Amino acid sequence: MVPTGFLKNLHPIVFDAAVVDACRGGATFESLNPATEELICSCANAQAEDVDKAVAAARACFEGPNWGFKSTGAQRAACLRAMGKAIEDDKDAFARLESEDCGKPIKESVDDMDQAVEALRFYADLAENLGAEEPEEIAVPDDSFRTRVVREPIGVIGAITPWNYPLLMAVQKVAPALAAGCTVVLKPSELAPLTCARMATLAEAAGLPAGALNVLTGEGSPAGASLSAHRGVDKVSFTGSVPTGQKVMAAAAGGPAGVHLELGGKGAMIVFDDIEDIDATVDWICMGIFFNSGQVCSATSRLLLHSKIHDKVVAKILERAASVTVGGPLRADDKGAEGACMGPLVSGPQRDKVLGFISRAVDAGAKVLCGGGPPPDADAASTDRKPGKGYYVSPTVLTGVKETDEAWTAEIFGPVLCVRQFEEEDEALAAANNSEFGLAASVMSADKDRCERVARALRVGIVWQNCSQPAFIQAPWGGYKKSGFGRELGRWGLEAFLGVKQITSCAGSFSYEWYGK
Repeated sequence: MVPTGFLKNLHPIVFDAAVVDACRGGATFESLNPATEELICSCANAQAEDVDKAVAAARACFEGPNWGFKSTGAQRAACLRAMGKAIEDDKDAFARLESEDCGKPIKESVDDMDQAVEALRFYADLAENLGAEEPEEIAVPDDSFRTRVVREPIGVIGAITPWNYPLLMAVQKVAPALAAGCTVVLKPSELAPLTCARMATLAEAAGLPAGALNVLTGEGSPAGASLSAHRGVDKVSFTGSVPTGQKVMAAAAGGPAGVHLELGGKGAMIVFDDIEDIDATVDWICMGIFFNSGQVCSATSRLLLHSKIHDKVVAKILERAASVTVGGPLRADDKGAEGACMGPLVSGPQRDKVLGFISRAVDAGAKVLCGGGPPPDADAASTDRKPGKGYYVSPTVLTGVKETDEAWTAEIFGPVLCVRQFEEEDEALAAANNSEFGLAASVMSADKDRCERVARALRVGIVWQNCSQPAFIQAPWGGYKKSGFGRELGRWGLEAFLGVKQITSCAGSFSYEWYGK
């Protein structure tokens, strides 16, 4: 069950570390369980006035005596570790709430909570290291001057996060921003805001000063739009779709705010005929598209198979797809571990969007080898589903998709794998790079030199060799082209929230004497 004590007392808008019940005017929106289509709770729908209040609280904190460049790295690290400890201590409740809110299997939600805790601790360590840094001395050609460089927090951050990894992606922005000494106004997706709202209730107890972390639940308009365009925000960090990212960038362009965008993807996986373990390869293929019901920006949804192994690999993929349990996110699977192999999509509109892509692909000449729609109601009881309920789409494999077809070029964001054949390495590279997106890609081959050669030739920000989807807090994350710009995670995630300041001093009474003594 959802932790009802929290939901009965859900306070989804936080300012000044004091929690309030509702937004101005009392507007609300409903949070639905995507597995059952039932109401979980109503959330406050933040308005422009609420964004103003949150930004003002963040600004007051940043310019106050207890945060920003006036705080120490050790102080900020202690707050981040306390937040991590609080989430870890309440991990089961957080994970359960995440699964009910966005539909992912509970075992995936538990893993997300573990990664969120790891991120908070990782950036706590970086905060301490940052606090211990001495100014960097810069050699200049005039001995009369001494020049140093310091790094300092850039100010108030507007963070807008998606629904596919609700708490984890929020933490991946909040933790480095707080580690840098910035203050944050966080607007999680209205499709899955509940774990972020729960995190907000931990802020004060973790030692964060009033206004350091402000969480607004609300729809993209007006809440997200108002935050993107707010002149009191120094940088907007957005993760989501390309169309929304374009709107965020246009809104921020009216003022001095910096922008970081982590947008969509249409990743390719190139599989050569020299792979040594076909079963392991198929595992990675399925991981690349069916994990989190395909709702992953880095999903390797375009499969390029060498013609010599095409039929054998496709047959194995179909076997694996048929074995995927599509069921309720809190069910127990056949191995006794709590969790379904694949849960529902996050919402009815998202399910309908995915089914629309499949339907149009068939109209364009593609063949559906498996899936193509919701799972049959006949097996609903055994998979902890309610007949006719839930936003489910079965694992789907399409062949006969042309390189110019929408299904091959557009981000579907669902469990839909498109398969094409190739003969030569250059042909596969050209097809992989022929995309508006450039987030992630994978190459599978026993030839290490080939793997390295292909990795360097792929125009993406992330390349996996003989695997797909591993992500580590220590490594940079981001892409090229329409997949956005800037990097999250690792030390790059911290640097995104730091400004560089030059401090130059003049020795003694020296002057240029340009205007005389």
